[in-house]
Amino acid sequence: MPWAFTVEAVILAAGFGRGLEPVTHTRPKPLIPMLDRSLLEIHLEALRKVGSVKRVVVVASYLIDRVRERVKDIEDRYPFELRVVDEGKPLGTAHALLKGLESVKEEDVLVIYVDSIYTTKDLVSIANDSSPYTVAAYRVSDPRDYGVLICDSLGYVRDVIEKPSQPISNVVNAGVYKVKIDIVRYLEKVEPSPRGEYELTDVMRLLPRHGVPVRVFELQYWRDVGKVWKYLEYSVEVLKEQVREQTILGRVEENVKMVGPVYIGEGAEILSGTYIAGPAYIGRGAVIGPNAYIRPGSIILENSRIGFSVEVKESIVMERVHASHLSYIGDSIVCEGSNLGAGTILANLRLDDREVKVRIKGVKVATGRRKLGGLIGGYVKTGVNVSINPGVKVGAYSRIFPGLTIYEDVPPCHVVKSDGSLSPLHKEECFIDTTIWTV
Repeated sequence: MPWAFTVEAVILAAGFGRGLEPVTHTRPKPLIPMLDRSLLEIHLEALRKVGSVKRVVVVASYLIDRVRERVKDIEDRYPFELRVVDEGKPLGTAHALLKGLESVKEEDVLVIYVDSIYTTKDLVSIANDSSPYTVAAYRVSDPRDYGVLICDSLGYVRDVIEKPSQPISNVVNAGVYKVKIDIVRYLEKVEPSPRGEYELTDVMRLLPRHGVPVRVFELQYWRDVGKVWKYLEYSVEVLKEQVREQTILGRVEENVKMVGPVYIGEGAEILSGTYIAGPAYIGRGAVIGPNAYIRPGSIILENSRIGFSVEVKESIVMERVHASHLSYIGDSIVCEGSNLGAGTILANLRLDDREVKVRIKGVKVATGRRKLGGLIGGYVKTGVNVSINPGVKVGAYSRIFPGLTIYEDVPPCHVVKSDGSLSPLHKEECFIDTTIWTV
């Protein structure tokens, strides 16, 4: 059912995306790829389908020029006005919404976190909810990483507890809201959180205390893609949904075996001796083989090269990556422009078979995954016979000397020398601001 009234939408897409390092070292969070689209475009497509959206305001900050450029390229595809607003220094979701609302004129506003995924059906239901204020919720198995919603017997918010160590509910804030424009006066009352940010969850706590009811709408489907392994998991889910048959737009040589659903983009080449087991996505201009092995869940984006005796399993290989000889890429992410030297191994299984953990903001976080490989930033170079241990990040532009095994995260714009020591890359060879990153 389409919306019964005109609304505007605010997509909160500012911030550095630290949970998505090292992907976000070289691209803003809303522009991380999902097959042939960006994360932002997934939200815009959903808003297009659900009804009368008059305007969409995208609040950005980090690498905002890239966001503006992308919006300019795609704005003609949509029936609503698209506007990018600069938050300035990222100061939290409440501050970002306050900035976004400066460009909103309608009374009813839909608010979306860019790193939350939901169905169009749920989005329509939230927009048509009769309550002036609505917050989307979802039941999770482990709510300790989220804002837990405490509800009364009628399904309205009584309190919000941010990342509790001992949760009393598994119903969490899912990052979609319907609000009134007059929420501005409550946004202006919010105090900084212990981490120094103005949080939208604090506004959800504040509203009931001022006699403003906030209804909880429980989503049927929700995915959090704010952490790098969650992004990998959702990308594979999208692959399975969108690639359901064999589509061959490129060139396939003789003696290539393909089983299951496989997409081969325009200008792509699949060379002799290659075996591809779907679902798999090969972007336009990519070259696979000869004698490569592409396993289910593999996403290889445009103009990448997967060469002789290279195996890829359930991984995202972004644009213009070269893995030309004798490499293994398992349950991993390799960002744009990287070059994996011959024999580079991105291992995906611990020797003790235990859960893989990933370091975020200096703290090792459980991923819930037994298999998770290397997380390689953009424009990384590895020498021959380099091994990256499970869950280890290599920051953008970094280089690793031949023959090394990497056990700990490598900061962006560094060289790992033959003795294992770290040395900063020359400034003229690094094209990001390393002061904002923790890897």
